[in-house]
Amino acid sequence: MNKDNQYLKILSKQFTNVATTATEIINLQSILSLPKGTEHFLSDIHGEHEQFAHVLKNGSGAVKRKIDDEFGNILSEREKKELATLIYYPEERIRMIKKQTTSGSLDDWYIVMINRLIRVCKASASKYTRSKVRKALPKNFAYVIEELITGRRDLGDQEAYYNEIIHTVIRLGKAPDLIIALSKTISRFVIDHLHIVGDIYDRGPGPHICMDTLMNYHSVDIQWGNHDIVWMGAATGELTCIATVLRFSARYGNLAILEDGYGINLLPLFKFAMDTYKDDPCECFRLHYREGEYDLSNAQMDRKMHKAIAIIQFKLEGQMIKKHPEFLMDDRLLLDKINHKYGTIRINGNDYKLLDNNFPTIDPKNPYELSPREAELMEKLKVAFINCEKLQEHVRFLYRKGSLYKVYNNNLLFHGCVPLNNKGELLEVELCGHKFKGKALYDELEKLLRKGYYSIDPEEKQLGMDMHWYTWCHKNSPVFGKDKMATFERYFIEDKNTHVEIKNPYYTWYDKDETVTMILKEFGLDSLESRIINGHVPVEARKGELPVRCGGRLIVIDGGFSKAYQPKTGIAGYTLTYNSYGFLLAAHEPFESVEKAVETGSDIHSETVLVQHVERRKTVADTDIGKEVKENIRQLEELLHAYRIGELAEKE
Repeated sequence: MNKDNQYLKILSKQFTNVATTATEIINLQSILSLPKGTEHFLSDIHGEHEQFAHVLKNGSGAVKRKIDDEFGNILSEREKKELATLIYYPEERIRMIKKQTTSGSLDDWYIVMINRLIRVCKASASKYTRSKVRKALPKNFAYVIEELITGRRDLGDQEAYYNEIIHTVIRLGKAPDLIIALSKTISRFVIDHLHIVGDIYDRGPGPHICMDTLMNYHSVDIQWGNHDIVWMGAATGELTCIATVLRFSARYGNLAILEDGYGINLLPLFKFAMDTYKDDPCECFRLHYREGEYDLSNAQMDRKMHKAIAIIQFKLEGQMIKKHPEFLMDDRLLLDKINHKYGTIRINGNDYKLLDNNFPTIDPKNPYELSPREAELMEKLKVAFINCEKLQEHVRFLYRKGSLYKVYNNNLLFHGCVPLNNKGELLEVELCGHKFKGKALYDELEKLLRKGYYSIDPEEKQLGMDMHWYTWCHKNSPVFGKDKMATFERYFIEDKNTHVEIKNPYYTWYDKDETVTMILKEFGLDSLESRIINGHVPVEARKGELPVRCGGRLIVIDGGFSKAYQPKTGIAGYTLTYNSYGFLLAAHEPFESVEKAVETGSDIHSETVLVQHVERRKTVADTDIGKEVKENIRQLEELLHAYRIGELAEKE
């Protein structure tokens, strides 16, 4: 009771009397009745920064739906498409219109578009309090936009005032700036919160650009994917993760991400590769580059760098496995199984011919030991990664805004899987001498990962650093979920049977209602409306595979956002939105370019795959934020009671 009184005294410093306390209760109670904000779910972005930016701008069709709701049949489809494009790309669209239009007609275009944008902006802001709207408005035009979206044009005096604002803006040459401000405000209001369900990094050319975008986004959380975690491990200075990040970047012709995006000097790797593999064509290390986006004159050089860092990675992985026998990964010790004389390797009792048997840095007696030059190279790279300010900034953001899973508004979000055994039960996994399963496994693993980045205890930190690699590729890692990562086999062995990576039983059981119910309960969710939302394994729509499992209780939203996956999936990704009316899952076709979108008004063509309406329209009261608001109201009502019975004295 004394503790409660002490808390009320602290609260009374902000709400000093009955009037201010009652006003705040009224304000909070009214917020609970507002419609639930729209959540936007994306996963497996894999560095596709242009498509990512476009999907953020259009809110996976939310902007277009808002335009349709506001204008219906008043505007033609062409006019609605033009308005949507203006909202997505205001600067580019205005530049194009200026080239095509005379000054007099340009003013007319400004008037029409500003009025249309105001209507969409007003509709988009209607589910928020005026206070929240005011805080979200761009500073330069906050007053103007607030007046325009709150004014009453149906009143004579108000209409004149309203029109004068617009005409004055145009006369002062500020119409383009206002259009840009309105467009960005609409995009801000259409989506209330963004969820990134893993894998921002690797394959595409702009993960660093995606990270910059996310750092400036108004409200976001991230569920780490295995590709994110290996970059996070590299940022700690863990050598195996550094080698993996470099190999992936080389494989996809994306070394510029490290050099230009993060300013990491790769000259030592270049010199080492050119010296060590100067006469080696490195045919097994051909790049998965994108036509028209890669300078082919660099291909031979990049193949040599690719091979150099791959061999180093395999050595470092062997060192990691030997260092941690508790990982039980001896089956992935392959370099000591090579017969250098005959150019073969023995795996699971079978001998396979190697496609490449030129290993100048591998000592058959100590195959996992780095050569002196390799060790020197990795030390230089370690220093570069640790001291890369931009990479560290991005990784700190991932730790602040990220986690291995998220329970949000009665849904469970994670990237890969909840490890199960063959019976469909939660798999018990040993970590650091203790056994964990389900939620406890996620929690313990995340604790170890965070220690790997933040701990000041050397032993604790090193273990956490090593766990980044474990989480990247171990068969029991919830963000990997396969029996092995057959990287070596894919490079060196022709027999594709050795390339097979068997998925965790989760992917066999996740279409069963009892399995989904069990997992949701494990994470504290028992509502029939709760859902699992995850990514990681691309849904092969081309083969008729569906992203919706268990009657809509589990949704996989990795549909091939990455161009590298699109030939396999047949689409360019799934995205999910969840507003006050329910869920909407859309499948997207590939995004060609910003230029085409601006010139033709083309959008990512999307097909609605799933619409699930809730039994009643959700309000803020039904959300996690609503729970916090209700608790605040309860505390304020206690304060109000304390004032009224004289337990606390009011102040002016």
